[in-house]
Amino acid sequence: MAKIEKIVLSYSGGLDTSIILKWLQETYGCEVVTFTADLGQGEELEPARAKAEMSGVKDIRIIDLREEFVSDFVFPMLRANALYEGQYLLGSSIARPLIAKHLVGIAREVGAHAIAHGATGKGNDQVRFELAVNALDPSIKIIAPWRQWNIRSRMQLLEYAEKHHIPVPSDKRGEAPFSIDANLLHTSTEGKILENPAEVAPDHVYQRTVDPVDAPDTPEIITIGFERGDPVSVNGKSMTPAALLTELNGLGGRHGIGRLDLVENRFIGMKSRGIYETPGGTILLTAHRGIESITLDRAAAHLKDEIMPRYAELIYNGFWFAPEREMLQALIDQSQTFVSGEVTLRLYKGSASVISRTSACSLYSADLVTFEESAIAYDHHDAEGFIRLNGLRLRSWAARNGR
Repeated sequence: MAKIEKIVLSYSGGLDTSIILKWLQETYGCEVVTFTADLGQGEELEPARAKAEMSGVKDIRIIDLREEFVSDFVFPMLRANALYEGQYLLGSSIARPLIAKHLVGIAREVGAHAIAHGATGKGNDQVRFELAVNALDPSIKIIAPWRQWNIRSRMQLLEYAEKHHIPVPSDKRGEAPFSIDANLLHTSTEGKILENPAEVAPDHVYQRTVDPVDAPDTPEIITIGFERGDPVSVNGKSMTPAALLTELNGLGGRHGIGRLDLVENRFIGMKSRGIYETPGGTILLTAHRGIESITLDRAAAHLKDEIMPRYAELIYNGFWFAPEREMLQALIDQSQTFVSGEVTLRLYKGSASVISRTSACSLYSADLVTFEESAIAYDHHDAEGFIRLNGLRLRSWAARNGR
């Protein structure tokens, strides 16, 4: 095997990736380039730079990807109303292909032949990172330390850190901490007491939302504007994608919207329990379905609902860059041509409810649906033939069965 001269590491600056950085330097004896993605995780990222510098890293990349994350990944997914297993808004899943895309881009730029990530051998993220790299540049070698090194316990991890003078935060000692992932779309929390699905999640697990019981007693009314399926404004104010999602996160969090306690089926075969908070995404999903309800043709809307579970599963399993996901995306995006208008919602005690919707592209006809005299000619007798034709096979079936 050819010697690896340079590695690009997906680096958060946390304990695990700090240890991985040192292990890569020791094991491969080569230059490591660190890449830290700002996805709106709400953490100060400059400490990651300082830690990388302390470890002798010369090329440190910290890139603000918030706008790209929301416009090119979150919004396309929301056009599909994507929910994994009917509930999960795919907050972690949709971030991984973006990180992988930039890992590959940096590797090409600096001439690295390998990239490394800190995903464990039990989770979905290892699959998502590596399938994305396979699709983008199969010539790049992937290094997954958690599948390669001989560290098998948290105690061994801490011993390695202390041996190599890697600072260990006090909250990382003793009992294993919660596993937390955060970005502009969501937060997820796993581990510790949550590993028992019979245990109620403690209040301190939640980071972005108040308990709906403690949310304001007065509802808040907001209006979201859409153009071609994408949200573009809140309460009449135009915003960039990242700014809009940030605004809705604040509104939703204040009203306890977007909490989910889920036992899901991981791609690799095991079940896991996670606590998810997706306040802005939950509001957007509700609003998007609201504007689609008056702008999409019935058959188009039903077809979207039929393919949505497959589309969501592709994202969850790491196939964002696969041809079948791109094919489905083309169909979904075509359906959004006339999905424009405004939706008004009531935010209250953990719920976001559509209370009105309007669109210049609406297919809704008050003249057709009204119980009063209609300006549009509609012959009620036509329904008789419609029903008889649709009932023909049922009458034949009933006759055969002696009914």
